[in-house]
Amino acid sequence: MKPKAHIVNLPVYQPGKPIEEVKKEYGLDEVIKLASNENPYGCSPKAKEAILAELNEASVYPDGAAAELSSELADFLGINSDQIIFGCGSDEVIALIARAFLQPGDETIMADQTFSVYKSNADIEGAVSIEVPLVDGTHDLNGMLAAVNDRTKIVWVCNPNNPTGTIVSESELVKFLDAVPSHVMVVLDEAYYEFVTDAAYPDSIKLMQKYPNLVVLRTFSKIYGLASLRIGYGLGEPEVVKLINQVREPFNTSRLAQAAAKAALQDQEFVANCRRLNAEGIAYLQQEFDRLGLSYFPAHGNFILVNVQRPGQEVFQSLLRQGVIVRPGFSRYPDCIRVSVGTPEQNRTFIGFLEKALGDVVAPV
Repeated sequence: MKPKAHIVNLPVYQPGKPIEEVKKEYGLDEVIKLASNENPYGCSPKAKEAILAELNEASVYPDGAAAELSSELADFLGINSDQIIFGCGSDEVIALIARAFLQPGDETIMADQTFSVYKSNADIEGAVSIEVPLVDGTHDLNGMLAAVNDRTKIVWVCNPNNPTGTIVSESELVKFLDAVPSHVMVVLDEAYYEFVTDAAYPDSIKLMQKYPNLVVLRTFSKIYGLASLRIGYGLGEPEVVKLINQVREPFNTSRLAQAAAKAALQDQEFVANCRRLNAEGIAYLQQEFDRLGLSYFPAHGNFILVNVQRPGQEVFQSLLRQGVIVRPGFSRYPDCIRVSVGTPEQNRTFIGFLEKALGDVVAPV
């Protein structure tokens, strides 16, 4: 059986190591996972109640259009329901956008260290990925604009950027959108939107009214704590959303996910509390990194990319042996690890183990 030639050498996405695997491999009773930017506080109790209630309908197919959820989310965001498309996580919406708009030979622009799914989906469609180097861990919008040409179809902007955690401000984004040709789609990935507390962060819903080529991605996986249910969404002009919908598989989000997302949306007190606790966690970790003499990028999501001043893979392995899972392996930042913000207890445990790891791993001379 012969596959398409251009997908033979595509890398397989590597998620964070699972807790049970680490326990078994290292003989550990307790393991803390700070690798996948999950919400350490779980999900809203209202979402849990909705999941349990929906189990009675497990034998019935979900609403493929997610009409009730679309209506409630549209009211919450102040837009129309025909401007929303749901996916199995925002990852699937990325894949659908690539499927709908990218053809072999088209060009698509992204940062050189960002969410890897943009490039992998472009590769699947046979498109050419133009990777523009980050500047101080932040998207170089001027460099990305300079890379736009007649073959450019999509520009991807991850805001906050994964893995660096930096943001593009509203003024920077508006200047960029004003200059991008109208035929080029700009996808603004806001998976970590709800964690941001910086007043300079863009109001993307408002910007959608002015820029019809802007598509915004968000998810219920992060602050809402529904990662395992896989439900995210895209926002855009009705005509654009309709085209994306045309390549969507039926029943791509489950009844449980839709019910949980509706309930989670109604519990903004939970969201606000998680945002506050996350900000406190960031402040603590940054304070400890300062004490240890480690540099890091300013964090606006629920994770921090910290320079451990030696191969990140080695520090990762040392932490793993102690029972803490973080994320290494960033090509532009080989001496860094990405750590998700945990509970206060998890954060303190991580710092204690990190100090030991830094002592275990010999720093380069």
